[in-house]
Amino acid sequence: MDTTLTDIGEELTDPALDYHALNAQLNLYDQDGKIQFDADRMATRQYFLQHVNKNTVYFHDLEEKMNYLVEEGYYEKHVLDQYEFSFIKSLYKECYAHKFRFPTFLGAFKYYTSYTLKTFDGTRYLERYEDRVCMVALTLAEGNEERARALMTEIITGRFQPATPTFLNAGKAARGELVSCFLLRVEDNMESISRAINSSLQLSKRGGGVALNLSNLREMGAPIKKIQNQSSGVNPVMKLLEDAFSYANQLGARQGAGAVYLHAHHPDIMRFLDTKRENADEKIRIKTLSLGVIVPDVTFELAKRNADMYLFSPYDVERVYGMPFTEISVTEKYEEMVNDKRIRKSKINARHFFQTLAELQFESGYPYIVFEDTVNRLNPIEGRITMSNLCSEILQVSTPSEFNPDLTYKTVGKDISCNLGSLNIAKTMDSPDFGNTISTAIRALTAVSDQSDISSVPSIERGNRMSHAIGLGQMNLHGYLGRERIHYGSEEALDFVNIYFYTVVYHAIRASMEIAKERGETFHNFANSDYAKGTFFDKYIEKVWEPQTQRVKELFAHIEIPTRTDWQELRAAVQKYGMYNQNLQAIPPTGSISYINNSTSSIHPIVSRIEIRKEGKIGRVYYPAAYMTNDNLEYYRDAYEIGPQAIIDTYAVATQHVDQGLSLTLFYPDTVTTRDVNKNYIYAWKKGIKTLYYMRIRQQALEGTEVEGCVSCML
Repeated sequence: MDTTLTDIGEELTDPALDYHALNAQLNLYDQDGKIQFDADRMATRQYFLQHVNKNTVYFHDLEEKMNYLVEEGYYEKHVLDQYEFSFIKSLYKECYAHKFRFPTFLGAFKYYTSYTLKTFDGTRYLERYEDRVCMVALTLAEGNEERARALMTEIITGRFQPATPTFLNAGKAARGELVSCFLLRVEDNMESISRAINSSLQLSKRGGGVALNLSNLREMGAPIKKIQNQSSGVNPVMKLLEDAFSYANQLGARQGAGAVYLHAHHPDIMRFLDTKRENADEKIRIKTLSLGVIVPDVTFELAKRNADMYLFSPYDVERVYGMPFTEISVTEKYEEMVNDKRIRKSKINARHFFQTLAELQFESGYPYIVFEDTVNRLNPIEGRITMSNLCSEILQVSTPSEFNPDLTYKTVGKDISCNLGSLNIAKTMDSPDFGNTISTAIRALTAVSDQSDISSVPSIERGNRMSHAIGLGQMNLHGYLGRERIHYGSEEALDFVNIYFYTVVYHAIRASMEIAKERGETFHNFANSDYAKGTFFDKYIEKVWEPQTQRVKELFAHIEIPTRTDWQELRAAVQKYGMYNQNLQAIPPTGSISYINNSTSSIHPIVSRIEIRKEGKIGRVYYPAAYMTNDNLEYYRDAYEIGPQAIIDTYAVATQHVDQGLSLTLFYPDTVTTRDVNKNYIYAWKKGIKTLYYMRIRQQALEGTEVEGCVSCML
């Protein structure tokens, strides 16, 4: 099947031409002032001829290959044992018949560098792209031949792309988990802190990024056992976590990565933010840990009045209310807590707080921001969302754990894992069956959840088992709009985003309902969700959702847009059978998977028509925006030209159809001021945005570098 060069179907190319040099020509215009796309395609061919083919292990046939990979400990035998070999052979044959080719050099380079199965010494390749696709499909289909074939088709055509942990690990014997990242609660006691550090080590070892909420920890100077001025606050805990993440990684394949969140009204908030200042003392400086801040509505209201904002002792709040600080709505209880003399408090100017956020984003891109009240208003699940993850798109309910003195669990709470994968919007719009593409993706992600084995952190295991939560993402919005000659942020673009996400959420819920119907099982506490009550569906039944522009009507001419009757029938079915997945959608930033899938990242605009990446020893690599040609360049304005408001508008339209979050990065010209940044905080908050991820300034982009902030979800 893969024994000769002719199987690759690559044109013979002059071996004297170096693939790296050819790829670099993307950054040089030809004599007619055109981008040299052909040079990149030639670079891809040369990469196979000069490197991949010479370093690939070949076999006489598929059976010999599979036997070798199982016997030598490369593949998990039980995955293949679920199928007759005749089916496996037919699946591989069908997959290779698609004649997949990497459209870009970076896509091929990323795949062979980061994903394909290699010999244990790392010098030779044991899989081609088709092999990896088939092994992922076989793993996630769990013995169901029809599902394996459907999933293989969705992946090889580029419509669905599993996240990096899944695509990298599925079917391999020596592997990490299939899960992208994790969220952990930390409670105000030494046992919880100790267990959180241990859990972070265990989860990093398995290849996932970890976010922790430190808002419940008592502030610096708070009493311990009634003895005043004993607590060291949150900063020393951040130091311990940073060391843990730098130590633990998945066999060197994925760097450990962590994020910590703190509430804006925590007394340590300014010390927390100071850890990211460029001139911070090395004793407190946090270099590799990502920072996020949880901001309630009341903080904006106080800033609007140029008033002081009170910071409340979590230790006292928990004593007074009998529950952790994170379970209290600061907006609702603000005045009550201000007037309660039992709660110690300090104050800072609210506008100074936002000014500090803006200053730090200039220096480091941090912190991420979670708009706490917006998130919880839009949460269809009973319970409180108190934090997000390493890429700010996961928003799920968690509950605390209690520990015995020996760190065993007294009560196992509910923590969060992220089971991610993304659709290529352009390819999904081209799908012969839009609904089936969504359904297949939902089932694939459900299999990731079902197959997760995180017994080393029981609260994560329990949370996953209770919620079956998944995060179906999206990417290549700008690539699709460019292909269809629509300007990002235009009326037509916003109309498309609205109808696209509207249609996706219908099919996603329907697929989850069908799984619940088949299995006779719903996610935990489904009965108290807005889905079971039926209120979630009101907005889709009370008004007509349809394209507002002629162009979008044309784009959806071959796709059936759900009607109010469809939604009424779906509501009835959900109330009868339930839903298997507590959460369904989350829009991650996407990185490596975008390159191998030939997509623009996530749903934000491109950062450059020709993106410059620094890739290990090879140095600079150039990547052209998906579907860009010399004839449609005008539709590929970059994010810095488009500006933050058009991006916020785009995300706001999508947000109304996404149950979790959307990883939203804002891009600014080098003339931006902190005042501009603060205006956009307010604009995003008023538009109903749930979270903000990084801030980027044009000056940084011109250096040809990119911050790899989300090692685990950016995939």
